[in-house]
Amino acid sequence: MYALRQGYENYTAPKNQHSQPPLVDPAVIRAAGQIYYTLCEAHPEVTGQATGVAINRTTHRGKVVFTNTPVLLPQECFVPLNQIESHMY
Repeated sequence: MYALRQGYENYTAPKNQHSQPPLVDPAVIRAAGQIYYTLCEAHPEVTGQATGVAINRTTHRGKVVFTNTPVLLPQECFVPLNQIESHMY
């Protein structure tokens, strides 16, 4: 029990996680962009409503996410919409 308490006392919370998105492989970002823009072509009424894409890092299969807090599987990562858009230009 002491080890747990000691570890907790030395813990420092990360500073503002949401200001800087984690680095994601450019191939994953491109695949996420393809998934997002395919959805936008098929359903133009939802353009701009998504928050990003949850994508598998190895298979590059993913789903467009419309919530602020996506639930991810262990092999997935979340690519926010602003990161997809900035990578495309």
